[in-house]
Amino acid sequence: MIGYVDVGGGLRGIYGAAVLDQCLEKHISFDLMIGVSAGSANVVSFLAGQKHRNYRFYMDYSFRREYMGLRHFLKTGNYLDLEYIYGDALSNSTGEYPLFYEGVLKSGKHMLIVATDAQTGEPVYYTEQDMSQDDYGAIKGSSNVPVADHPYEWKGRLLFDGGLSDPIPFRKAFDAGCEKVVVLLTRPKDYFRTPEKDRRMALLIRRRYPKTADRLVNRWQLYNSQLEEALRLEAEGKVLIVAPSDIGQMSTLTKDREQMQKLYEKGLEDANAITAFIG
Repeated sequence: MIGYVDVGGGLRGIYGAAVLDQCLEKHISFDLMIGVSAGSANVVSFLAGQKHRNYRFYMDYSFRREYMGLRHFLKTGNYLDLEYIYGDALSNSTGEYPLFYEGVLKSGKHMLIVATDAQTGEPVYYTEQDMSQDDYGAIKGSSNVPVADHPYEWKGRLLFDGGLSDPIPFRKAFDAGCEKVVVLLTRPKDYFRTPEKDRRMALLIRRRYPKTADRLVNRWQLYNSQLEEALRLEAEGKVLIVAPSDIGQMSTLTKDREQMQKLYEKGLEDANAITAFIG
């Protein structure tokens, strides 16, 4: 079994979209695909067989004020309008670019989407069976950035971004029986997190969501330890890390078409390493 993990990274996720578009082009498949945050949207479009779908979301839709922006944040308290992105306007059956969820279910492949329970701070893992056509709550929850948005309520839970509690979840793939795992990062693989920014963000949510705040404070340690393990496993030939060598000035929500296009083109190129790795 071959696993694939996409860790997301906001608009840097266009790099992962490119890698999976190239995999569709070359008819490369994976037995288990795990998506975190924006990575969950990349993975689900791949399993649906919808090449270039996510490219349009990054390069076109994300620049709309309905998609994200300060105006929406001041009005609703949510910087990202998850209902617009993954609901009636864009992704549902009547939207501009519907997700073909029946294709996901017919693919014969398995999927995990990682979110964080806002109240417990623990990771929550959803499968392809937990969602259905026009009900993409797992993606919305997994992509829900703390502070930028309120927690997303779905199936009795309040959900935040999966990257808080299991940022590089390749262990889930090995535990499921995968012999090799491709790990898609959206920062250079020699990038290690530091705690300062997360500590400031944690202060803003600690009163209402103390467990999530704790996760934020400690995320740098978890991410770095998972990355170190992935690098060790890469040296053993069990993991392939696909990561951009340079991301310019791109942060999670940076809207820069030129930089995003460069990341997409780099992803198309870097995806070629997967063929040799999976044999």
